[in-house]
Amino acid sequence: MRNRTSAFDWSQAQAFLATAETGSFSGAAELLGLSQPTVGRHVAALENDLGLLLFDRVGKSLAINDNGLALVAHVKAMKEAADQISLSALGQDQMIAGPVSVTASDAFCAYMLPPIIERIRFSYPEVQVEIVSSNDVQDLRRREADIAIRNLEPTHPDLFAKRVRTAKAYLYGASSYLDVVGRPATINDINERTTFLGDTSGRVLQMLSAMNGAISAEKFSIVANSGVAIWELVKRGLGLAVMFEDLADMTPEVEAVLQKEVSAEVPVWLVTHGELKTNARIRAIFDILSEELTAGPSNR
Repeated sequence: MRNRTSAFDWSQAQAFLATAETGSFSGAAELLGLSQPTVGRHVAALENDLGLLLFDRVGKSLAINDNGLALVAHVKAMKEAADQISLSALGQDQMIAGPVSVTASDAFCAYMLPPIIERIRFSYPEVQVEIVSSNDVQDLRRREADIAIRNLEPTHPDLFAKRVRTAKAYLYGASSYLDVVGRPATINDINERTTFLGDTSGRVLQMLSAMNGAISAEKFSIVANSGVAIWELVKRGLGLAVMFEDLADMTPEVEAVLQKEVSAEVPVWLVTHGELKTNARIRAIFDILSEELTAGPSNR
């Protein structure tokens, strides 16, 4: 009997899934590294092959319809299977050469990672390191990065994680700033001239609100979604902010305050996909990161 199913085009399915996830052809194009017209053609071709409209088009906007929603789960499953095949094949590569991507927060990438990258380049000159600076958790199962430096233990069974150290965090301000507003002995000594810098997630506010003499949201004069921006503002004397001790120790113009009252211990995890542990270049970079992060910057 002749197979009556249509020939399947994976590029069309990828374009459809990316459009469904981002909500636009332009977003899908950026995600896939294609042009917007190419993505639009792929989606139109898939709709034509299936004989179904998958998105409702209202002006320049797209809205996935019931037909598209019914298809999404199946295409996601195919994408996961394709990713797994790619990961399994990559895990067999024994050449210490080629690309390896490492993701961490923007502050870590800017201030802590460069000397480690220097050692990697010296040890393995044929490895091309891609740094993925992001304060969002990258999905290692979808190859958004090969190795991640995180402060939360991953829970997915496909991921391999190693706790490399526990970092300490304190409240810091520029010495020039503290000369003006004073150096509080307790959190109750903080006066009306003292301001705070925080992250847009509200984690710092939550941490300080838990202390005796709670700090209110009104005391946060500046918030940012970038650790680099916050730290540069601290160095310029614009307020106090919570930062990792390792980073602050590299910044002579700042000093800690209220260390007995405002402190946190944060685990540092090194994470990769379980399938990639056997890839020679990823394992080599993972091992260097592990050694350097365990030792800490003061021991380099």
